[in-house]
Amino acid sequence: MAIAAALAGDRLTRRWGGKRVLLLGLAADMFSMALLMVSRLFLGSHLAALLVLLGATTLMGVGFGLTVPALNTFAGALFPGRVDAAVLAMNALLGLGTALAPILVALFVGFGIWWGLPLAVAILLAAIIGLAIPLRLPAAGPGGSGGPDHRARVPPPRPAPGLFWLFAAFAVLYGVVETTNASWAILYMKGVLQADAGRASLALALFWASATAGRLLFAVIERWLPSRTTFRLLPWLIGVAFLATALIPSSASSLGPAAFALAGLGCSALLPLTISLGAPSAPPGQLIACYQVGYGLAAFGLSRLHDHAGLGWRVLFGGTAVVALALAALSILIVRDAPG
Repeated sequence: MAIAAALAGDRLTRRWGGKRVLLLGLAADMFSMALLMVSRLFLGSHLAALLVLLGATTLMGVGFGLTVPALNTFAGALFPGRVDAAVLAMNALLGLGTALAPILVALFVGFGIWWGLPLAVAILLAAIIGLAIPLRLPAAGPGGSGGPDHRARVPPPRPAPGLFWLFAAFAVLYGVVETTNASWAILYMKGVLQADAGRASLALALFWASATAGRLLFAVIERWLPSRTTFRLLPWLIGVAFLATALIPSSASSLGPAAFALAGLGCSALLPLTISLGAPSAPPGQLIACYQVGYGLAAFGLSRLHDHAGLGWRVLFGGTAVVALALAALSILIVRDAPG
């Protein structure tokens, strides 16, 4: 649903305007949290609980697919003079939410009221929706104004087909490298490096923390390190991180968190810069959908390669460095051809 909503978001934005799409995505997130909280009432029926949870995850996918592209386009529209820095900062805040979520979950579970977290998030989302309704928002993407005149229709940009496919391929491959780290870091730390649960969790936490910090760092130093230079350098950093992870001996599991932190720094700015550099050749909704395709390939594909093809995790992590090299090659072509 995240892929479907992201693909539909650009068309809905042209028809309804960016503000309405943003509000619709926030509402889907809010109702997702409400269903997650309500699921506790169906503990006596496994089928009913499953159906409620499927409804919650479906709405979460819709909310993600509509909200994330809208947030990125509005960030760029609010700061037209520093689009790359604005999108980097926006994604740093998204990364901060990702990093805080497991901490908040542990806190509420510790108090014995896990359902209190989705309740609190639903209330906060309702407040945000209420605050956003009267706002006049600037033109954002293909939908025109996000304010009261959101029905005004602006012809969508005409992207160069070849350049769009470069961005689309980059987004898919980026989804692969990010998810290889994000989804399999703990398993790699435990199964390959023989690390305990605490050190394995630390590796994943450092990956997301460095990804978030990197977005802020590259937004701040954009004046000295242009975003296009950053875009070309970071894939090489990811490749080094994958090779380092694959070569760490099992007797040195303490090096694992450092390697995943390096991978997080390499991943940090790539997706935000893909979105900002891609406009208007590649609509953000379509890039988010491509990113989600890559996410799915790594989340499900690596386990199939491990379980059915017999490839070890060291081979899979080391082999993913080739994907990073492909990102490096694509980044050179994109920077050469992208306008502006």
